[in-house]
Amino acid sequence: MRSIKLKAKLLSSFIILLFSCSQLMAQISGNKLLYGVAYYDEYMPYHRLETDVKMMKAAGINVVRIAESTWSTEEPQEGVYDFSHIDSVLNAMGKAGIHVILGTPTYAVPTWLVKKYPDILATTSRGQNQYGARQNMDITNVHFRAYAENIIRKIMEHVKDSPAIIGYQVDNETKPYGTSGPNVQLLFQQYMKDKFKSLDTINKAFGLDYWSNRINNWDDFPSVNGSINASLSSEFAKFQRKLVTDYLAWQASIVREYKHPNQFITHNFDFDWHGYSYGIQTEVDHFAAAKALDVAGVDIYHPSQDHLTGLEISFGGDVGRSMKNGQNYLVMETEAQGFPQWLPYLGQLRLQAFSHLASGANMVSYWHWHSIHNSAETYWKGLLSHDFQPNPTYEEAKTIGADFDRLSSHLINLQKKNQVAVLFSNEALTAFNAFSFGPGPREGYNDILRPLYDALYHINVGVDFIDPTSVNLEKYKLIIVPVLYAAPDSLLKRLNLFVKNGGHIVYTFKSGFSDQNVKVRSTIQPGIINEACGIEYSQFTAPENVSLKDDPFHVGKDKNTVSRWMELITPTTAKVLAYYDHPVWGKYAAITQNSYGKGQATYIGCMTSDAVNEKIMENVTRSAGLWGADQELKFPLVVKSGINQQGKVIHYYFNYAPTPATFIYPHKNGTELLKNVPVLSQRSIELPAWGVKIIEEN
Repeated sequence: MRSIKLKAKLLSSFIILLFSCSQLMAQISGNKLLYGVAYYDEYMPYHRLETDVKMMKAAGINVVRIAESTWSTEEPQEGVYDFSHIDSVLNAMGKAGIHVILGTPTYAVPTWLVKKYPDILATTSRGQNQYGARQNMDITNVHFRAYAENIIRKIMEHVKDSPAIIGYQVDNETKPYGTSGPNVQLLFQQYMKDKFKSLDTINKAFGLDYWSNRINNWDDFPSVNGSINASLSSEFAKFQRKLVTDYLAWQASIVREYKHPNQFITHNFDFDWHGYSYGIQTEVDHFAAAKALDVAGVDIYHPSQDHLTGLEISFGGDVGRSMKNGQNYLVMETEAQGFPQWLPYLGQLRLQAFSHLASGANMVSYWHWHSIHNSAETYWKGLLSHDFQPNPTYEEAKTIGADFDRLSSHLINLQKKNQVAVLFSNEALTAFNAFSFGPGPREGYNDILRPLYDALYHINVGVDFIDPTSVNLEKYKLIIVPVLYAAPDSLLKRLNLFVKNGGHIVYTFKSGFSDQNVKVRSTIQPGIINEACGIEYSQFTAPENVSLKDDPFHVGKDKNTVSRWMELITPTTAKVLAYYDHPVWGKYAAITQNSYGKGQATYIGCMTSDAVNEKIMENVTRSAGLWGADQELKFPLVVKSGINQQGKVIHYYFNYAPTPATFIYPHKNGTELLKNVPVLSQRSIELPAWGVKIIEEN
């Protein structure tokens, strides 16, 4: 009874927190969706602030982000401050009724500071950084910290009472930037002392007797830059992520001294980069770092034109929303025109904007307003081109701004209640990426995670993200666990219990393989989770000319292949869903499913095709009782749902295709909000190419 009361109290506190954060955002924005741009008056080739404001107002822009990139303009020499650009923009935006999010300018350091303290430039495993690029500094450096704090305080003292400012962004896409010089190594040594207490513990846990890597005296603790020990290098990567968490918390604490209660603090987290936003950020612990913020912010970039799928928008949004336990988030940066190959087709800018809202965003902001005329990002175009004149993308943005303004009360603060989660782990990510699996180019953690997420997206299954620190695993019916390569016994036992109590789980190969210190378990593999999975294996190999026997998922010969990695699985209690088709390995299972307690565990022992992944996700979604009307529609028709602040169900329908599509609307009668027309259940609806429909149930 006591535990039930405690859970109820925790749930009540969580709901109050979500409500208070939503209320803060509503109060800040006047219950309006935020539609914005990054704006750099400092970069303009001539004065045109008044013209820009007029064009912003015409486009429905109601928020701009400023000042995060221009420390050298704001402090041109040590102790000399020039806030004239900030003042001009604050005054102009304030008069126009456009909100401002002001950034701390600490991610790009001025020349005079580096000249005075050259050690501010980070020393990495490749040597010391050179001046020029952004994010080249050591975020632990005492000189950098002192001057960063000074400029933050000077700006905050200057702007703190501006009525135009609704929030502050601390730093910009922060990462450790590979900092690993002598000062950082000393900090890591102290971190290891505090965590492990003794060198004997470290030597045993990390297997440092290998190749005479054993450390017998703290004074002999080596730099990890050349380490061949995955346990040690993974621990250092965890330490570097903690540097980011602590750094953002430090900046947020300074800003919090000055900000008003009705202003928020955020940060623009980015993602693993494959030429666009792709997966879990390898260098940042998003969940830990977000704790210091009032609201999470994300930067999401994606392919466009014929390659636009909405996947990156959905993935980044689901991670952003999950950072703060389901709280609505801000899209601090996304593309307007972007790279030349990203210039959107007609209708795609609208499709993108409403896709962000469908995942729970309360703000969509473009990087940036205007295109820059020189330097590194000359050809990353903003909402306006280099001539600053109206263009087709700007004209389409005007329609988005008008619809955001008109429909804000229906679309702001959308609450998502998903029953499926993807469990990711920064520790597993680092550990898995430390090794090369299979021949050819290396497959990374995100290359395993994303195809599973993508498969769920393609069948319109809503997803949250959780990590090993999450306390609410039990609220989900299905958890997807990609390559949980490094994990403590306690987490694996907790996942076994999740299945035993009725949950459904999907593991991929290499899950449970090593402990939290990246030391391979000496027990039967997959370690500990073999109990719930009902399987065992002791050998694995890289497949050559291997497929799944008899095409069990009916995907066709070309898509029935196995690549990169295969575990030679023997079922103990599990049912075999697929065997390998091979003259030697054919007796071994490739994919299994096991009933355990009240639940079910599926194990994928090899790298499967996207088509097989999608069939597996269909299988487990049905088994978990989560298959519904929305899942009858398949990509390129995408469905997203949630509850609005009036308590009504909102259904977003997107057509991510260049041709029209028709579907039968399966839910309750409602109103299509964009055109304000009634919609009847079980009636046919047509979506144009790259089209959007938003239906609010009556």
